[in-house]
Amino acid sequence: MKVIMFIAIMISTFHHLHGQDIAGQWNGLLKVQGLELPLVFHISPNDTGYTATMDSPDQGAIGLPVNSTTFENNILQIQLNAIGIQYRGQWQENNTFSGEFTQGGMTVPLDLSRDKISKTKVNRPQEPIPPYPYYTEEVRFKNNEADIVLAGTLSLPEKNGIFPAVVLISGSGPQNRDEELMGHKPFLVLADDLTRKGIAVLRFDDRGTAESTGQFNTATTKDLATDVKAAVQYLSTRSEINDYIGLIGHSEGGIIAPIVASDMDNIDFIVLLAGTGIRGDRLLLLQQELINKANGMTEEEWQEIQPINATAIDMVLNSSNLDSLSSALMAYFEDSVQKKEGGDLPGGMGNKGYLEAQVQQLSTKWMQYFIQFDPATALEKVRCPVLALIGEKDLQVPAEVNLNAIKTALKQGGNHNVTTITLPNLNHLFQECNTGSPNEYATIEQTFSPIALDTISHWIKDQINQ
Repeated sequence: MKVIMFIAIMISTFHHLHGQDIAGQWNGLLKVQGLELPLVFHISPNDTGYTATMDSPDQGAIGLPVNSTTFENNILQIQLNAIGIQYRGQWQENNTFSGEFTQGGMTVPLDLSRDKISKTKVNRPQEPIPPYPYYTEEVRFKNNEADIVLAGTLSLPEKNGIFPAVVLISGSGPQNRDEELMGHKPFLVLADDLTRKGIAVLRFDDRGTAESTGQFNTATTKDLATDVKAAVQYLSTRSEINDYIGLIGHSEGGIIAPIVASDMDNIDFIVLLAGTGIRGDRLLLLQQELINKANGMTEEEWQEIQPINATAIDMVLNSSNLDSLSSALMAYFEDSVQKKEGGDLPGGMGNKGYLEAQVQQLSTKWMQYFIQFDPATALEKVRCPVLALIGEKDLQVPAEVNLNAIKTALKQGGNHNVTTITLPNLNHLFQECNTGSPNEYATIEQTFSPIALDTISHWIKDQINQ
């Protein structure tokens, strides 16, 4: 599930001064919210100084064009107004830059070096290591509606046999088949657990991600649902699958699963992992409040920005044209800052670059659809059994309000085969945690709570055996 928080990506042009040759490749490791994000800058000389491109390998961003930079008195300053980025680095005698990266009121160290920089090795004890005690196959299948080819992995308890199956549906943002994020591979762990317990699993790279074709950035939740339909149709062609097929969706995948199940009559069950039951506008405000306060924002500061956020989200809710929405949002944010005494708001919201980043994220097809879509409209049409799980400390999809909404919508549509469970002490990724803040995700060694894994597999087997 998307959080309105920004991990910066810098795009910049370097200029040459005082004889230092800064042409070539520079490497940095941005450490923020428990995440290590490698950045690589490729600098080339031109008539006026330098041009540059940037790679963010972990995000699949290669050759990003550069914006602007100054290099004076051995100080390198990089600024990207569109997303509120500033970098200030001091040239060191050992041919490095030592500096700070700032965005949205948050400042973290960032050093640049000619040397290759490796991320800290993390311990992920649950991640399975091949050879696996089951059969896996790399597969490809086509979404004819979108004219794209999706790549994934099908895991079978044995190479020969007939098995029930599930399709795993990832959360928001471009995800690979393992739903890899923050150094974790939740879908690899989940698929491994289910396959060992006799259930076939199909997991696939999101469109435009890893080995799948298509464009992710222009897709809405509704578009992504057609990819899942294609996955179900593919499974139905496999002789190893006994026509008992379910869906397991995490976060946004928990919105997609009911959309698919309400439109296909061969879905036998769905599992919603931190799926939402309330409309996107309500969810975003709850999410922002809980995460901001968990990260230290006071109630007074939240009350200052909450009306601004609420109005902006409401503008998206009632929008139909993205171009006019973008202009209207920017004008609204700038007016709000001007009316604020001192011209600033908590968390750097008065920064023009930060405001532009907010506008950019709110003015997308995905966000417009997400804010306007009410999950109840799909849930009310779901007829198959449903298991909905949310962690007690989930700050992105709060448990009580969403589980109650899911149960209400399903029963409103006449579906009484519904199980909703709040799992104690778990966060949005179903990790055992302290606060539930996204800042903890990368620092926790556990990828997926064994209690959550057992709850999922036991419930599925109960459905199969009925």
